[in-house]
Amino acid sequence: MAEGMAALANMGWQILLTMGLATIALGVIALVWPGATLRVVGILFGVYLLVTGVFQLAAAFGTHVPRHLRVLHFITGAASILLGLICFRGALESLLLLALWIGFSWLLRGTTETAAAASAPAMPGRGWHVAFGIVGALAGTVMIVMPFASIATLTLVVGVMALIVGLTEVVRAIRTRVEIGHLASGTATQRRPQFHARPHPQH
Repeated sequence: MAEGMAALANMGWQILLTMGLATIALGVIALVWPGATLRVVGILFGVYLLVTGVFQLAAAFGTHVPRHLRVLHFITGAASILLGLICFRGALESLLLLALWIGFSWLLRGTTETAAAASAPAMPGRGWHVAFGIVGALAGTVMIVMPFASIATLTLVVGVMALIVGLTEVVRAIRTRVEIGHLASGTATQRRPQFHARPHPQH
């Protein structure tokens, strides 16, 4: 059991270190080559829309789905596939759709959170919910009004955040490795020999 736990802990810090280095690499790529990063993000967004649209169309023809939901799934699936195909026409189209997608989702979420907090006086942390909702709605509005500038700024912010998160994970991995080494050395010093030189009962 002890050896299994030690192997699991050893694997854990190695995975954490690998994830931290990969996150740092992504942050560096986003900061050094923001244009290429945006193009890759646009392509991935197009793939996401296509996959989502296919699943929505498949759900529209399911036998367990009610008729009114079938129509909704069909419309949203067809729209997602159409938008995904538009993303592959060029980088500008994909980035524009991505910025609008993020902007409208932030605006909807911020408005919903603000309305929910305003209508519930007994909500814990009501002031924070209202503040976050307003900030989210404003950020969504900025993304909709200035999509290209906003998505470029968002890429830089994501790059900086990736560097911070990656460095934090690397430090945690190193500290975990040091603690495992201390535990292993302490266990080795406390380990007793299995065989003792005892006199035979007949002597």
